[in-house]
Amino acid sequence: MRHRQHHQQGVALVEFAFVLPLLLILSLMCAELGRAVYRYNTTTKTVRNAVRYLSMQTPGTHAAEARNLILYGNVAGSGLLLDPALTAANVPAPTWQTAGSDPLMNTVTIRVTGYQFRPMVANMFGARFTAISYNDISATMRSPL
Repeated sequence: MRHRQHHQQGVALVEFAFVLPLLLILSLMCAELGRAVYRYNTTTKTVRNAVRYLSMQTPGTHAAEARNLILYGNVAGSGLLLDPALTAANVPAPTWQTAGSDPLMNTVTIRVTGYQFRPMVANMFGARFTAISYNDISATMRSPL
């Protein structure tokens, strides 16, 4: 019995060494997926805030301030970018439209296009993490003016 225990020493350590890379990859994938969802939700909220801001303005005005709300989180455009992967090129000019006939209704739409989430680590133990391309993020709101 004692002879058999002697041969088993260190087996758990070797098995752990084989499983550790897989556990690290799975942990990193979960963390990156969480970051991707967080970035998407943050961008969606800022687009909604920007369209809400524009819905209270005169149609055709304050487009730069709305873009700043999306990029910086404030109308002045000061401070750090909320998401370094999001640039002004991703935020085209907002569109105002009229719809209906009785009553006539004004709407404003803001869109973020070509937004990609870039993971922190490009590859780990041979597993490649590529950028995630999101569909357009847009919001439309009725404008009382």
